[in-house]
Amino acid sequence: MDMHTVVVGTSGITAEDVVAVARHGARVELSAAAVDALAAARLIVDALAAKPEPVYGVSTGFGALASRHISHELRAQLQRNIVRSHAAGMGPRVEREVVRALMFLRLKTVASGHTGVRPEVAQTMADLLNAGITPVVHEYGSLGCSGDLAPLSHCALTLMGEGDAEGPDGTVRPAGELLAAHGIAPVELAEKEGLALLNGTDGMLGMLVMALADLKNLYTSADITAALSLEALLGTDKVLAPELHAIRPHPGQGVSADNMLRVLAGSGLTGHHQDDAPRVQDAYSVRCAPQVNGAGRDTLDYAAVVAGRELASSVDNPVVLPDGRVESNGNFHGAPVAYVLDFLAIVAADLGSICERRTDRLLDKNRSHGLPPFLADDAGVDSGLMIAQYTQAALVSEMKRLAVPASADSIPSSAMQEDHVSMGWSAARKLRTAVDNLARIVAVELYAATRAVELRAAEGLVPAPASQAAVAALRAAGAEGPGPDRFLAPDLAAADTFVREGRLVAAVEPVTGPLA
Repeated sequence: MDMHTVVVGTSGITAEDVVAVARHGARVELSAAAVDALAAARLIVDALAAKPEPVYGVSTGFGALASRHISHELRAQLQRNIVRSHAAGMGPRVEREVVRALMFLRLKTVASGHTGVRPEVAQTMADLLNAGITPVVHEYGSLGCSGDLAPLSHCALTLMGEGDAEGPDGTVRPAGELLAAHGIAPVELAEKEGLALLNGTDGMLGMLVMALADLKNLYTSADITAALSLEALLGTDKVLAPELHAIRPHPGQGVSADNMLRVLAGSGLTGHHQDDAPRVQDAYSVRCAPQVNGAGRDTLDYAAVVAGRELASSVDNPVVLPDGRVESNGNFHGAPVAYVLDFLAIVAADLGSICERRTDRLLDKNRSHGLPPFLADDAGVDSGLMIAQYTQAALVSEMKRLAVPASADSIPSSAMQEDHVSMGWSAARKLRTAVDNLARIVAVELYAATRAVELRAAEGLVPAPASQAAVAALRAAGAEGPGPDRFLAPDLAAADTFVREGRLVAAVEPVTGPLA
């Protein structure tokens, strides 16, 4: 477990903080300022709770039941009931890192001092994270409005010592047992606290932040594989010249072109159009790689802006304002996050598609400019990478289905009180699958391109130093080079791990310098 500590204050956290806690087990502490803000906001809520006038979320029911004024003696029961009834998720368990992100981001909003939650509740949330206790959260149950209600409710249920949770050893046990084993007292919820623990975009935001981290690596990796494919196809690197991209100044396009140009520096394979057959220009999948990869990069940048705004937000309803007012609002609506989650699924699908087109070109003897059919050792006796491309094509096809936006849908709920919802959680869940698939697609192109580069080298053509570094590192990782047919799945799995762990980028950067 990483002993790095993330201090949660009143003014938001960074994307790096989320990844550190969710994926790497960083410890969490509340700042003194956050504890003071929590206590001050709680005094306001307690004062409102003592008044005879109903206040939404403090002394009323919720959603379509908000018109009922709840008497003082029933309010603790009300808070327990909202958690229990809203913990209604179904389906497979959600990944541990997603649940940790969900809990941490809810703690971030609670610590802002805008929710009215007591300091001891926030501290217990931090204690759960630090103990490695992960509530069991299910795939289905969130409409992304009012936030991620069911997933957050399962987390709140664990705070109360109810339901099931996973311990640090990976074993699922009753939450009460796990809390007792770690010396954590269950929380007795007071006015507004149940609602405050449920009402946020934390699940979809956590998945967005982690997807952005993964996609940054995959886009740089795809620039490298595109360069390797261009090289293996004896393409020209003249289309990567910075002056060409300066006259269409999309930032991501220039970055991708520069990455590719640096990978190809010193190559003896590029610019051989005239050697085997006349080619005025390379195919779009080769020539337009910077335009496609770059447009995706620009979309990532926009999504990161949205994520940054949401990380700086306090999402709850109602909220405690600095002047002491407690006001209802609609800030829990997930539309801003849902849209960019869908945008990312679209660009990921297109990146996967162009990777697959280059792979297919490498394997087709009619378009590969002298490479053997399917990069096979003895075509006909050997099938080479024929079915690796089938697998890649199947992944691309699923990516296209996953690119259909979830946020364009809405289904009314809560007796038409919540009559337009974001479906942001669904957008986030399908993006996770898309990102997972994209790593595999990039890995297949890498595997094909490195084999093709090695075959060119066997003909006496010298690959770029960065290409040679990529080939050597991939082979050392267990993905073998050209030769007779063999059990291919382990090689592809090794390439997949190599890509998703960032080792492809790490292999070439000592030659190219840092890539964007």
